Amino acid sequence: MKQCHDPYAPLRIPQVRFHFFGWLLGVMGQQIQSVAVGWEIYQRTGKALSLGYVGAIQAIPLLLLALPAGQWADSFDRRKIILIGLAVSAMRSLGLAISSYLHGSVHWMYLLLFLGSVGATIGRPARQALLPQIVPAEIFSNATTWSSSMFQVAAMAGPAVGGVIVAFSAPLAYLVDAVLTLVFFLCVVRIRLNQPASERKPPSLASVIEGLRYVWETKTILATISLDMFAVLLGGAVYLLPIYASDILHVGATGFGWLRAAPAIGALLMAVAGFGVATIVFGLSRSFRLSFAMLFLTGTLDNISVVVRHTLVQLLTPDHMRGRVSAVNTIFIGVSNEIGGFESGVTAAWWGPVGSVVVGGAGTMLVVCAAALGFPTLRRLGSLEDVKVEGE
Repeated sequence: MKQCHDPYAPLRIPQVRFHFFGWLLGVMGQQIQSVAVGWEIYQRTGKALSLGYVGAIQAIPLLLLALPAGQWADSFDRRKIILIGLAVSAMRSLGLAISSYLHGSVHWMYLLLFLGSVGATIGRPARQALLPQIVPAEIFSNATTWSSSMFQVAAMAGPAVGGVIVAFSAPLAYLVDAVLTLVFFLCVVRIRLNQPASERKPPSLASVIEGLRYVWETKTILATISLDMFAVLLGGAVYLLPIYASDILHVGATGFGWLRAAPAIGALLMAVAGFGVATIVFGLSRSFRLSFAMLFLTGTLDNISVVVRHTLVQLLTPDHMRGRVSAVNTIFIGVSNEIGGFESGVTAAWWGPVGSVVVGGAGTMLVVCAAALGFPTLRRLGSLEDVKVEGE
């Protein structure tokens, strides 16, 4: 049997195992921290808009630094850039732990979240562009599936564990995140590249624009990330979960953690139109079991999109541009997550949490229809195994 048909082929590569293990723990810590932040801020302020600010404050570094970070990923050692980002994220978590323990102002929490977003923004394009350097192209879609599954395992376990920890101590949740981020840091230190990096060009404005132009001209990439961007932007119910857990479903911090975990549980088992339907049903639900089931379903459907998008973005992009293209992808997806959270907070303040979620789910369905009509390349897309690396 050929190696490309071996489902465990990526895991037979030591560098990939280091990457996946660190990624698993890093995402788990981030999810624990996210549960703690959402729960603590809502319990201290009681305002939906305060949850929206969590998204808005983290979107600012994405808007300002994503494109430069992509350029750095294509110009310098990607591992070192990842390490810098992880170090900043660990400092963010330690700061949150101290602030929470001392009952510091919520404004300090926003400032620390801004700092953490700076670190994540710096490191994300480099991390996304690193995987193709340690995985052969013929098994990359397989590796992407494993990476997505690792993410979903962490996104399932992290919030569930985080809810339990937060019910006991919010500062402890931030400390756990800091420790797991440190482990991720040490795993990256151990990675040695199997494939040499392509020729690096010095940073320049023209080089940054080249990345934007490449995405614009590669319609399959543009269509894929645009579809996800608007779906995530409009379907940002996750930022309102502290309200649902506390005031609507009355299940406390532990129940909140399980609600945050539900999409990942669904995604692990294994599009987007169904995501919109499930979001609407969740918005209208007054039952914890039904709400859990609908969030479970959103994850099941969303995971297909994640694997397809990440595989296409990396395999259709030559190595010397992967950092910049990953940066554009970061802006499309990362900013839509954070701005989507802000949008959810604002609309929840206007129409209530139920109206915000239902309207967002309906908007997601409209985006699917528009994408199907506006991007025929998506309808013609075949098997991921047939995707060719351009420019290499």
